[in-house]
Amino acid sequence: MKKIVFFLLTVSLFVNCDKKAEIVSTVTVKNNLSMDRTFETVEVDISNVALEKVANLIILDTDNNKVTSQVVDTDLDGKNDVILFQPTLKANQTKEYSVVVSKVSKQTDTAYCYSRFVPERTDDYTWENNKVGFRTFGPVAQKMVEDGVKGGTLSSGIDAWLKRVEYPIINLWYKRNDAEKGAYHTDHGEGLDNFHVGVSRGVGGTVVKVDTSYYFSRNFTSYKTITTGPVRTSFVLTYAEWDANGKQIKETKHISLDYGQNLSRFEIDVKGTETISTGLTLHKKKGVTNQNKANFWISHWENLDDSKVGTGIVTTKPYFLGSEKYITSKKDESNHFLHLNVVNDKVVFYSGFGWVKSKQFSNQLDWENYLTDFSKKISSPLIVTQN
Repeated sequence: MKKIVFFLLTVSLFVNCDKKAEIVSTVTVKNNLSMDRTFETVEVDISNVALEKVANLIILDTDNNKVTSQVVDTDLDGKNDVILFQPTLKANQTKEYSVVVSKVSKQTDTAYCYSRFVPERTDDYTWENNKVGFRTFGPVAQKMVEDGVKGGTLSSGIDAWLKRVEYPIINLWYKRNDAEKGAYHTDHGEGLDNFHVGVSRGVGGTVVKVDTSYYFSRNFTSYKTITTGPVRTSFVLTYAEWDANGKQIKETKHISLDYGQNLSRFEIDVKGTETISTGLTLHKKKGVTNQNKANFWISHWENLDDSKVGTGIVTTKPYFLGSEKYITSKKDESNHFLHLNVVNDKVVFYSGFGWVKSKQFSNQLDWENYLTDFSKKISSPLIVTQN
C-alpha cells in the first residue's frame, strides 16, 4: 500500500508542476462520427518550436494529465516537425489538449512501435506494435536465391508475425533464432512466425495487372528508418524499377504502424501505371474471402495450424477500384486483390491481420467488423485545429 501511495503522490507532483509549464500550442480534436474513437494518431505541427525546447515537449489534457506522445523528424532533416499523440473521444465529442514545455523530467515511454533493419537474419526489415508484427525482405536475400545459395528469400510480399503479447518481440525472436535456427517458428508463449509468404503478396504486397496477368517487384533495395517510439514507427522502402509487361514501374513504400492498430499504413509513390493492386495470400486456396464495396475493404479468413487468422486491406473512396479473387496453379500466386486507382502518383491503403490466439478477435465476424469500423474512421478522420 505504501508503494501505491508514493506512486500517486509522484504523479500528482508531476501534474501540478506542469500546470505552470509554458504552453506552445492549444489543440482541439473533434470526432464527427457516432462512435467512440481510440488508437487514432493526431499530428501537431511543432516546426516553429525552438530546438532546445523540443526535447521537453509533452501533451496535457484539460485535467493536466500527461498523454503519451512522440516527437518526430518526418523528413530526417535534423529538425523535429510534429508531435504525435492518440486522443480518446466519445461519439461526436470534442476535446482540447495543450502542447507544453515540461518543467520536470520527461518520463520515457516504452517503444511499443518499433522497426529496424535486421542484417543478422540476412537483411529483413521488420516492424511491430503492441498488437501485430510484420517483415519483408532485402537485396542480399534476393541475391542468395539468384546465386543458388541456401537460405535466401525472393519476395516483395509482406510477412505476418503472429504475436500475442503486448511487449516488443522483434529483438527477442531474432536473438532466440541466432541461438537456435528457426526458433521463431515455434510458439514460446509470445507467438510465432508460421505465416507462409513465398512469392505471394502475403499481407499487402503490391502488383500491377496487365490484361489478365499480374506482375510484381523483387525485394526492396534500400531502407530508411524514420521513427520508433510509443505511438508510431515509420520507415521507407525503395524498390528497383521493374517491368510489368512493358510498363516500367517505379515504387517507393512509406510504411507506418501506430500503437493499438492491427493494420499498417502504406503510402506508395508509384510511377509507370495508372492503377496498382495489393493482395492477400490465399495459401492453400482454402478459407473464406470477402469484400465490402461500401467500406472499401477485402478480407480473408482461414485456419492456420491450431488457430485461425484474418487478413485484410482497407482503402478510401478515391483509391478504390474493386477487387478480384485470383486463383492459379502457380505456387503461392493465388491472392485476393484490391485494385487501386493511382492519384497524383500515389496510393494509400492499410493492411494487416488479426489472430484468434492473440485474443483480440474471436471469429470472422469480429475481424470484418473491425475492418468496417477502421474504414469509417479513416474515411472521416479526426478534425484537428491548432492554435
